[in-house]
Amino acid sequence: MNIDWFWWLQVAFIIYFLLLNGMYLLLNLFSMFSLRAYLRQRSEIGESVPYLGVEPPVSVLMPAFNEEATIRTSVRSMLQLQYPEFEVVVINDGSRDGTLEVLKNEFDLEIHPEPLRRAVDHKPVRGIYRSRRYANLRVIDKENGGKADALNAGINGSRHTLFCGVDADSILQRDSLLRVVQPFLEDERTIAAGGTVRIANGSQVRGGFLLSAGLPDNLLARFQIVEYLRAFLFGRLGWSPMNAVLIISGAFGLFDRERVIAVGGYRTDTVGEDMELVVRLHRYHRDKRIPYRIRYLPDPICWTEAPEDAGTLGRQRSRWQRGLAESLTRHAPLAFNRRGGAVGWLAWPFMALFEWIGPIIELVGYLVMFGGFAVGAVSYPVMAVFLLVAIGMGILLSVNGLLLETLSFRVYTRRRDMLRLFMMAVLENFGYRQLNTLWRVRGMWQWMSRSQHKWGVMRRSGKWGQ
Repeated sequence: MNIDWFWWLQVAFIIYFLLLNGMYLLLNLFSMFSLRAYLRQRSEIGESVPYLGVEPPVSVLMPAFNEEATIRTSVRSMLQLQYPEFEVVVINDGSRDGTLEVLKNEFDLEIHPEPLRRAVDHKPVRGIYRSRRYANLRVIDKENGGKADALNAGINGSRHTLFCGVDADSILQRDSLLRVVQPFLEDERTIAAGGTVRIANGSQVRGGFLLSAGLPDNLLARFQIVEYLRAFLFGRLGWSPMNAVLIISGAFGLFDRERVIAVGGYRTDTVGEDMELVVRLHRYHRDKRIPYRIRYLPDPICWTEAPEDAGTLGRQRSRWQRGLAESLTRHAPLAFNRRGGAVGWLAWPFMALFEWIGPIIELVGYLVMFGGFAVGAVSYPVMAVFLLVAIGMGILLSVNGLLLETLSFRVYTRRRDMLRLFMMAVLENFGYRQLNTLWRVRGMWQWMSRSQHKWGVMRRSGKWGQ
C-alpha cells in the first residue's frame, strides 16, 4: 500500500467530516438568529394566534393506507382545529385493513356521489362519503395508487384555495393551522409553508388532543426525538430566510392549490413526493421568474407516531434517502443556474454533498479509518482527530439543538425528560447515526438499481392515541 496515498485519504475523510459538521453548525447559527427574530415577533402577537377574519379557507387532506390503529384519533384531531373555515378530506388509498370501516362507524359516513374536478391524474375513485355528524368531513375511497396518487385525488376533491397535507398517523395542535397560514397573510407571494413534526410516542393524547408531551420507553423513538429537533428546528429554519427550503414534510405542509396544479400535482413515480414537489415548485417559479416564497415555521406543530422497531425505521430511512436522490437528480438543472438564487447556489449543492452522496462517503470513511486503525495503518493522533470531528462535533450539534429547544419552546417541561434527551443526544452518535448511514446507503442502492417503490409498510402501535 502506498503510505503517502493512504495518509492523504485519511486527511480527506477528516476534512469531509469537518466540513459536514462545520456547515451544519453554521446552519445552526443562522437558525439561532432566525429563531430569535421569530420569537420576538411572536411575543408581540402573544402566545395565542388571534382570528383576523381574513384567513383563507383550507382543505385538510389526509391520505390513509392501512391506518386503522390511528385514523380515529387523527381525524378527531383535525376536526377540532381552531380555524374559521376548513374541511377535512380523508383519502382511503385502497386500504386492506379496517381503515374504511373505522371511519364509517366512528363518523357515521353515508355515500355522497359527487363529480371530481380532474385537474391532476389519479387512480379511479370507488366512492365518496360524507359524515352525518360533521358537515366538513368527507372521505374519498379509491383504488390503491400510493400516497402521491391519494394526495392528487384529494386535490381534485378539495373545495378551497389552500390545502394542507397531513399524514394519517398524525395529530395537529389546535392552533397549528392558524400559525402555518400566517405567511400567506403576511406575503401574497407565499405558495407553501411547513411546520415542525414532533414525535408523539410517549405523549398523552385523548380525543385528538395532546395533553402533555412525554418520552417513550423505546430507545429508537427517543433517538428520533433528538433527530427530528435537529432536522426541523435547526435545519430547515436556517434555510427559510433565504427562501431556500427544499423540504416541507409530507406530514404537515400548507400549499396554494392552483400553484401545485400548475406544476402537475404530486408525481407518482417517486417515493419522495413531498420533497420533489417543493423542489419542482422552486424550479418552476425561478424558470418563469414568478415571485414566490416558501417558508418554514417552527411552532405550528404536528405530532406523529415514530417507528419503534429497527426494521420499520430502516425501511423508512432508506425510502427517504431514495426520495432525496430522486428529487435532487430530477431537478439538477436548478443547481448553479443563473436564476437559481440561494436554492440553486447554496441549498441544492449543500443537500447534494452532505445528504445525497454523504452517506456513502461517511460509510467508506468509517470503514477506512476504523479498519486502518485496527491494522495499525492509522495512527492514534489521526484517529483522535477523526473521532473529534466525526463524533465530537456530532454530539455538539445534537446538544446545541436541544439547548435551543430548551431556551425557546420548552415542549418537554419536566427536567427529567430533558436530562434523558441530552443523554440521547450524546448516545445517538455511538451507533444510531452510523446505523442510519447504513440504511441511507441501502436507499442509495435502491435508487441506483431502480427497484420498485410503493407505500412504506409501517407497524403501528397506536398506543399514544388511546
